[in-house]
Amino acid sequence: MYEHERSLVKRLKDEKFTLLGINSDDSPETWEAAAKREELTWPVMFDGGSTDGPIATQWGVRGWPTVYVIDAKGVIRSKGVRGADMDEVVDELLAEMKKEEGGAQVPR
Repeated sequence: MYEHERSLVKRLKDEKFTLLGINSDDSPETWEAAAKREELTWPVMFDGGSTDGPIATQWGVRGWPTVYVIDAKGVIRSKGVRGADMDEVVDELLAEMKKEEGGAQVPR
């Protein structure tokens, strides 16, 4: 999954797009080592070292990974998409946002 996320972040680097990770490793140090090893460049929040952390609990996360795609207004538009399906949902939302702003389509 990291490979796809890296490609998505790279492809959309000039767009109004943010990938945010929530991590439940046993310590921030464990996560930092993994992020360095996997060459992750996006922001990640530490969720207390447990799959029952406050963020996962508030969002009702039951399994890892759980992916939420949230639009510019903060509305969850998709849950559980990965790979090409995630690209499609994100591209549609970016195109929708650009249309509302009067801009062009997002290139693929």
